[in-house]
Amino acid sequence: MTDVAAAVEEVLSAYLAERAAESGTVGARFTDDVVGHLTRFLLGGGKRLRPAFLWCGWRAGGGTGATEGDVLRIGAALELLQGCALIHDDLMDGSPVRRGSPSTPAAFTALHRARTLSGDPARFGASAALLAGDLALVWAQDLWEETALSATARRRGRGLWRTMRTEMVAGQYLDLYGQAAGSWSPPETLRVAHLKAGLYTVQRPLGLGAAIAGAGRRTREALERAGQAVGVVFQLLDDLSDLYGQPSSAGRPAGEDVRRGTPTYLMAVAMERARAGGHRNAERVLTEALGDASLDEAGLERVRAAVARVGARGVVERHIEELTGQARNAIAEAGLDDVVEGELNQVIEDVVRAPLTAPDRPGAAGRPGEDTGSRAGRGARRGDAA
Repeated sequence: MTDVAAAVEEVLSAYLAERAAESGTVGARFTDDVVGHLTRFLLGGGKRLRPAFLWCGWRAGGGTGATEGDVLRIGAALELLQGCALIHDDLMDGSPVRRGSPSTPAAFTALHRARTLSGDPARFGASAALLAGDLALVWAQDLWEETALSATARRRGRGLWRTMRTEMVAGQYLDLYGQAAGSWSPPETLRVAHLKAGLYTVQRPLGLGAAIAGAGRRTREALERAGQAVGVVFQLLDDLSDLYGQPSSAGRPAGEDVRRGTPTYLMAVAMERARAGGHRNAERVLTEALGDASLDEAGLERVRAAVARVGARGVVERHIEELTGQARNAIAEAGLDDVVEGELNQVIEDVVRAPLTAPDRPGAAGRPGEDTGSRAGRGARRGDAA
């Protein structure tokens, strides 16, 4: 299997260098500050899952309609789209850290202070981050348009590319609205998770690759079922990683979803089971912790204990196992070449077996039957969870 992550990294690096050279005509300050930061951010980590699923979808469709180089360029466009989403997420959530380094808003806030500029540093940081995210989105579209696909392949993929971008923004807004409205229905949180991450991380890239290659109906429908299942798994694992993961694997401090009051499926299930089962102490712990920006590690341990007491983690883990099984069954029904089927199953394995917990944390344990160490998968990385 082609090392998709490394190949996309090379394409992305070259593309960003080209755009940096072009932006020099606009002004050195913009190039050094905004383009420089965006380049470092985009090349500074990430799993490159979206290009991997794009590649597998294209291979599943027969590897036609585009050259390998074209597919890698579209993979780089997906990484630019992801960069936009992450930067805007950090801006909306007020996150200080991303991938173990200052988030984009925090980085520009620090730049303002270091240069002793006038005005509010935080406002400057937020405004500059908004522009950096917009630039990533614009460049993603540019790269998609500039990729030399055949007219037929572009026509087949255009609708999915357009839909994917709209769904991503819709998911971000619904997530933002859910925090403000206090929406804690498990089905609703699962739907938002699917929109916010599952669709544009797995299902749409997989379908986009298949569409470009002109895959048959049987293959496309099977890949859609598999992609939908794995996409939800991806977000459910991210929810678990936020509460149980160590910062080095999650790329951000543990418990950020709890502190922000993000209505994740894990916490929605915990709240529902606490209320239905009469676990008043667990319900009180969860209610007081959700949205508490000052929650410390001791408070997080109380949340973990409450989640365990009502059996919510087990519910989520069983759902992950069920969805993974559904995905594998769908792939088996797609009629793929054995090598291609193996490649796709490997990428799914990279998602499912991502480490969640620190082995030295009291009470921390991985999913049943698994160790908590990192397992390197071909063409995958352990960077941020989003």
